[in-house]
Amino acid sequence: MTQTQSAPPATWSPPAQQPSTWQAPAAAPGRRGAIARWFEGTPGRMRAILILAAVMSVVFGLAAAQGFRQSEGALERAEANAAQLVRIQQIHTSLVSANADATNAFLVGGLEPPDQRQHFVDSIANAAALISVASAAQPADQNALGALNQTLITYQGLIEQARANNRQGLPIGSQYLRDANAVLQDDSLPLVQALVQANESRVNTEFDGAGHGTYWVVFGGLLTLVILILTLRWLARRTHRYLNIPIAAGAALVLLTTIVGWVSLAAASGSAGDTRSGAYDQTLALSRARIAAYDARSNESLTLIARGSGDAFETAYTESAATVDEQLRKISGIGAPLSAQWQDYQEVHKVVRSKDAGGDWDGAVDLAIGGTQSANSLEAFNAFDRSSADLLGTTSAKVTSSLDDARNGLPPISWLGLPIGIAAALLVAWGMSQRLEEYR
Repeated sequence: MTQTQSAPPATWSPPAQQPSTWQAPAAAPGRRGAIARWFEGTPGRMRAILILAAVMSVVFGLAAAQGFRQSEGALERAEANAAQLVRIQQIHTSLVSANADATNAFLVGGLEPPDQRQHFVDSIANAAALISVASAAQPADQNALGALNQTLITYQGLIEQARANNRQGLPIGSQYLRDANAVLQDDSLPLVQALVQANESRVNTEFDGAGHGTYWVVFGGLLTLVILILTLRWLARRTHRYLNIPIAAGAALVLLTTIVGWVSLAAASGSAGDTRSGAYDQTLALSRARIAAYDARSNESLTLIARGSGDAFETAYTESAATVDEQLRKISGIGAPLSAQWQDYQEVHKVVRSKDAGGDWDGAVDLAIGGTQSANSLEAFNAFDRSSADLLGTTSAKVTSSLDDARNGLPPISWLGLPIGIAAALLVAWGMSQRLEEYR
């Protein structure tokens, strides 16, 4: 048999790879590309300038509104804080007035004169009422005013004990009176002085801030005008049209608002400055003079009560009298009659001291309490008291009315500022859209 040879086993080889022709799909154009194309070329630059000028116009409107709100708020707060300061000083005056009544009436012995007693009661009641009003008007003062009210209650209690013992002719009454005076000097008046300083600081801060609103209006207006002018110049060079009326109108609106805002805010700031250096300073000087005068009056009586050992009280009198002279010199233009009345009182005081030093204590007391002599310390002091109170009422009212007039005289840009800015932005958009239409 013939053997057939088998074929060798077949070997497998992988098919030859063909070069691939597949490519990834092109990326879809993104938002960034669309935005970039929107700002391409001259039309794109027009759109960019339009956005910048329109946004800046609105920002100017907001800046103008903020500037006027800031100045109006500063004037309003200055008025409120000045009124609070006057209240605090009236509390101070009422306290030292009551103390002067109590010490002077103590010299009488027994029952004090009804008019003087009533004046003391009215002064204490006025101080208590003003503490309540001031506490409601300025929350920041509430804690100090609450503490002051507590010292007032303590002071009243000591005065009543002094009166009760004095009516019975007991020497301990003078000790109660000195204790009451110590409570007033060491506890009450430091609180009042702290309140005065705090409110003076608030008033000065607001007076300083009354003109700060001008910066918002002027800087915002100038920056916006620069951008609008550059926009007009760029358009003129690109389109060969020398004036774009809507954009020029928007620039004129911004310029007019800036000028009106600058002038009105500068006038309000100047008026506030005049009030500060005029009626406000006069009010402060009068209040300080009245407080020091009452303090001097109290020390005159305490010197006599001490019967020969009142050198410390006489020294305190001299210091207080010097303060009155100093404060009256600050208002020499309107306070000449007050200075004359104060000098009249000073002359009577010299006679009181002369009689006391010469051993005529009864004569000194009679002169101090307004007894049998026609030219006496009480009448001279009351004349100064009445005149200074009337003048203080006039100057404090002038502070309020002047600040109120300055605030009410401002144009209503605090709420018209944003509409003005939007109007300028719309004018810019209108003017730019006219040029963009030419590229369609």
